[in-house]
Amino acid sequence: MNLLLILLSAVLVVWIVLAIEVWRGLGTLSSLEGLPGKAIGPLLSIIVPARNEEEAITDSILSQLKQDYKRIEWILVNDRSTDTTPKKLEALAEMDNRIRVLHIDTLEKGWLGKNQALYKGYLISEGTLILFTDADVLYKDPSTLSRAVAVFQSQKLDHLTLAPNIKSKTFWLKSFVVFFLFGFSFYKRPWKANDPSSGTGVGIGAFNLITRSAYEEIGTYEKIKHMPDDDLQLGIHIKKGGKTQAFLTALHSLEVEWYHSLKGAFQGLEKNTFAGLHYSILLVLFAMTGVFCSTVLPFFTIFAGDVLIRTVSMLIILLISITYFKVIKEMTNESALLILSLPVTALLFIYSIARATFLTFRRGGVEWRGTVYPLKELRKKRK
Repeated sequence: MNLLLILLSAVLVVWIVLAIEVWRGLGTLSSLEGLPGKAIGPLLSIIVPARNEEEAITDSILSQLKQDYKRIEWILVNDRSTDTTPKKLEALAEMDNRIRVLHIDTLEKGWLGKNQALYKGYLISEGTLILFTDADVLYKDPSTLSRAVAVFQSQKLDHLTLAPNIKSKTFWLKSFVVFFLFGFSFYKRPWKANDPSSGTGVGIGAFNLITRSAYEEIGTYEKIKHMPDDDLQLGIHIKKGGKTQAFLTALHSLEVEWYHSLKGAFQGLEKNTFAGLHYSILLVLFAMTGVFCSTVLPFFTIFAGDVLIRTVSMLIILLISITYFKVIKEMTNESALLILSLPVTALLFIYSIARATFLTFRRGGVEWRGTVYPLKELRKKRK
């Protein structure tokens, strides 16, 4: 039998399985919107790390100050910023006495900057609930926190993470972000976080709400102080610790602009891409080959002279499109027409993996926000 036909047949089987699982899984997800809120509850400590966030931090915190949940304290952590972020944080603290600012001047050995900032913020916090959130997240709905706490308590959770709407300004950046979520959906299977019998854990940096007791029992950020994908690892460790977890979407309540441009997206993924593949060249090659064979190759072989190859290719493309549509519908506020950007977006994603891996080796480590973290140390601590 033709080797190409064998390969495409295997890809078709994989996509049948993936399409069924993604449709079933995403179909089980709930949205935070529409759920009842609870304005009064335990003290909530919101910890926000900020390194050179002068463009976004003020709008983010002001949107949080409009929340209708009654008992909140904010710990804003200046992580060695070199811009006007410290001044903006102090100005915010003067506006509201619930805000405290912590300035960090040095990075302790073994820590990544953001992880250290989150940990230091926790040390001076007082809430029985802790929310780790990023400095560029906008809280669009004033009842976001009251709804989240209500869900948290009604489901007796230890950890709740919310998926925000990712705002992108250009067509290719939107396409790239959607493809990223597409891969995230069938690679990480976030719906599994809601299954107590599953060991799959998920965490999203925009919104990680956790009880102080659970956070301390899993070892706090000291346990993951060296991991660039800290938000995801927090969720994973929660599940490993036998804690209860939930993943909900909040596409109309939370909004974040990950990157301003496609180039910015490539630069941003330098931190997490190689880490997500466990710093393994074999996994990098497997990922790149897998993405090409599963989401690029069928768009070329659909023009093959062999009728059977063309038929199998068409079926694969149909399954990809069906799955892509479901991801766009459930995980974004974007148009389904972004499906038309395939397979170019897949090639861009392959490029981003190769780029991040190459730069990590060339630099001898991961560079993030002006600090280089040696690859040798990251690999050693990942084990």
